[in-house]
Amino acid sequence: MSMAEVTDVPPGWPTTEAEATALQDELRGRTVLDEPGSPPGEPLVAVGVDVAYDDERDVVVAAAVALDTATLSVVEEATAVGRVAFPYVPGLLAFREIPTVLAVLERLGVTPGLVVCDGYGLAHPRRFGLASHLGVVTGLPTIGVAKNPFTFRYDAPGPHRGDTSPLLDGEEEVGRALRTQPGVKPVFVSVGHRTSLDNAVAHTLALAPAFRLPETTRAADGLCRRALKGLVAG
Repeated sequence: MSMAEVTDVPPGWPTTEAEATALQDELRGRTVLDEPGSPPGEPLVAVGVDVAYDDERDVVVAAAVALDTATLSVVEEATAVGRVAFPYVPGLLAFREIPTVLAVLERLGVTPGLVVCDGYGLAHPRRFGLASHLGVVTGLPTIGVAKNPFTFRYDAPGPHRGDTSPLLDGEEEVGRALRTQPGVKPVFVSVGHRTSLDNAVAHTLALAPAFRLPETTRAADGLCRRALKGLVAG
């Protein structure tokens, strides 16, 4: 992977906060929240996506790893490097990453049955995190599995694997805290697109048989780190 392979920012991509917010508002209206998605236990290709930044070069590295949910074995993986597409603005972070994430998904030969993002979907101040954004522009079922609750509140779920509690913004449930391993901090699951919250939680639990984070996220994070290291070394 060389700098010559860097994906450029698409023509017409938002350059100001006002442009990005307007596009976010438009796309949010297309989010599909009334489809349950594939039920857990059915054969499925789940794809984890993750990103890492090389600030010196002003680029973002994206990784995608496809797993067979029945065996959790890697089916395919890909990486892409792109220009950071937008300034850092809280609530609009997806605009920095989406072009490169789309590029890496296009490099996969398999069609994901589910895309698992290391971040948020509805659990976002504007109800449109990376998982939602990615789902709407690709049409793929997506969920967000985050390491922290962002700005939302929750009561600690029970101590057992599979215990959950609502992730709340006021009285609105925007996701769930999920205990994937006994005695380990929960992860925070939210719907992105074309998947119910119940199924998003069940898929996350099935993808995390041994560690706190789902295997999709762990595999994509590892690939992303290796790709970034290779880029810096190059």
